Amino acid sequence: MARYEGGCLCKAVRYRTDAAPINERICHCRVCQRAIGAAFNARVLFRIDDLTVDGPLATINSSPDLKRGFCPSCGTTMFSRRDSAGIIGITTGSLDDPTVFKPQMHIFTASKQPWLMLDDGLPQYEGAPPPG
Repeated sequence: MARYEGGCLCKAVRYRTDAAPINERICHCRVCQRAIGAAFNARVLFRIDDLTVDGPLATINSSPDLKRGFCPSCGTTMFSRRDSAGIIGITTGSLDDPTVFKPQMHIFTASKQPWLMLDDGLPQYEGAPPPG
């Protein structure tokens, strides 16, 4: 099983887990676009208890139930955390080895940037994916 490990640009914050991810998705919603500063958020989802984080971490609520975690020194966004569900998403750009990311689908494609062509054959959902 792949080990997921990474951190921020200045290396003040590091995270790691040996756990299997819950899912791996690419989100195109406007909240993710703004929070990440890019056209989409490619992220790997884990249970909060499966992830170890070392170093100073700042958070901001990007929606009532979702906190974004970032380094207070360099500003790298690394996490999206939903405490009520016990889950945390890791941004793939913060992974030491982003090639471990194996996306399963695109979500919230109704907000996808018009210049972005999705031709990878993955399922696409205009909003949230179906449960399961």
